[in-house]
Amino acid sequence: MTVLSKSALSVLSIAVMMMTVPAHAQVAKGDTSSKKIALSNAYAGNAWRQSMLKNWEVAANDAVKNKIVSAAPAFTTTEVQATEQAQQIQNLILQGYNAIVINAASPTALNGTIKRACASGIVVVSFDGIVTEPCAYRVNFDFRQMGENQIHYVAKQLNGKGNVLAIRGIAGVSVDEAIHKGILDGLKQYPGLKLVGEVHGDWTTAIAQKAVAGILPTLPKVDAVVTQGGDGYGAAQAFRAANRPIPIIILGNREDELKWWNTQLKNNYKTYSASNPPGAVTVAFWVAQQVLAGKKIPKDVDIMAPLLSITQEQLPEALKTTPVGGVADSSFSLEQTVAILDKK
Repeated sequence: MTVLSKSALSVLSIAVMMMTVPAHAQVAKGDTSSKKIALSNAYAGNAWRQSMLKNWEVAANDAVKNKIVSAAPAFTTTEVQATEQAQQIQNLILQGYNAIVINAASPTALNGTIKRACASGIVVVSFDGIVTEPCAYRVNFDFRQMGENQIHYVAKQLNGKGNVLAIRGIAGVSVDEAIHKGILDGLKQYPGLKLVGEVHGDWTTAIAQKAVAGILPTLPKVDAVVTQGGDGYGAAQAFRAANRPIPIIILGNREDELKWWNTQLKNNYKTYSASNPPGAVTVAFWVAQQVLAGKKIPKDVDIMAPLLSITQEQLPEALKTTPVGGVADSSFSLEQTVAILDKK
């Protein structure tokens, strides 16, 4: 399981409160022992998604063992295709699941199927790759701010002037669009920063490396690379292979990125790492369970799960506790989830 130890969590910066449950947090006690919750996931081809699935499995197995729910399996499509995921969700409707958590391939293409699920009395919670259908709850991260923060950091390091390359995620997924919007919003604040190119790295090292290698011959000197997670090490490898100076590369909490970053410290290399923790899928699980238990949660406001950031000072502990091939991570208990829900 890619969950950090308590000591590691104590040194990693988390964007909202996590561990302290305020007095006003109210856990719904309705009986859900006979209820079934499913995870519908589009794509599992990178470390983040694999870690997400492992976190779901641990939380689901514990919930079944403790008779909180009767079943909570995960289902993953073979491709990032909304049509395949829509069929998957339709099958889950027919199989009688009481709640479905969805990491969606598209913010809009699944809306019709999700609306049918809601009409059948099924609780739908979209997570990470969220949807726009109003009947679904949304467990989200502040991806726009995550993108804008990268530009603020780059601007500070470069004194507001330089060329920026953007590595994007999977085209058409809400996460990619939100992070990139934040990057563009940030760039508007610094006229001296110029976006000289952008490629899609699909949140995967190998794809990012190939995409960056393909565009580099067309680019001037690159001073910084803004990313979305899973692509930082691939970018570094592409610059090294092209015998070009390594720019500031914002990293995304993957073990290969953190390991590479650690090797660069002797060169006084400065950056930071930030990502949405895959373990936050446990927030979506507990939201679904709590709605089934009778908790009233508004659907018109996103439930904001915390981001996880790592500074240079925090790197040694984060690297020590991040599994090989995994992601720096944090998961959430029922009580911690309710604290997020009830936070004023």
